[in-house]
Amino acid sequence: MQITDPVADMLTRIRNANSAKHDTVDVPASNLKKAIAQILLDEGYIKSFQIVDDGTQGIIRITLKYLAGKEKVISGLRRVSKPGLRIYSNCEDMPKVMNGLGIAIVSTSKGVMTDKKARLANVGGEVLAFVW
Repeated sequence: MQITDPVADMLTRIRNANSAKHDTVDVPASNLKKAIAQILLDEGYIKSFQIVDDGTQGIIRITLKYLAGKEKVISGLRRVSKPGLRIYSNCEDMPKVMNGLGIAIVSTSKGVMTDKKARLANVGGEVLAFVW
């Protein structure tokens, strides 16, 4: 079955596994998804991720992170730019998620980065998702 929005599928899998308090979640691999997983790791929203080679495109196995008592670290994930309606932003109008408590994942000409790094690099791009 062909998935029309692979990034939304990845975020939904993470959201569902997080709600069910699973330890790991498997997502079909792509370079964009690896970059998003790296940002989630750098910002402290997930514990780790590894690429599992299955002979075809590969799988990203994401290890979810919880606080004491299985309390979720990721309280919200939202896809912003969809295939039917792309959302772009320049560096001045870059959205702040929860007044700076969350992050916006942005696909720029200099790679996939957070909204804070995009402001520092003075680049705009497609706003992929909000994480808080």
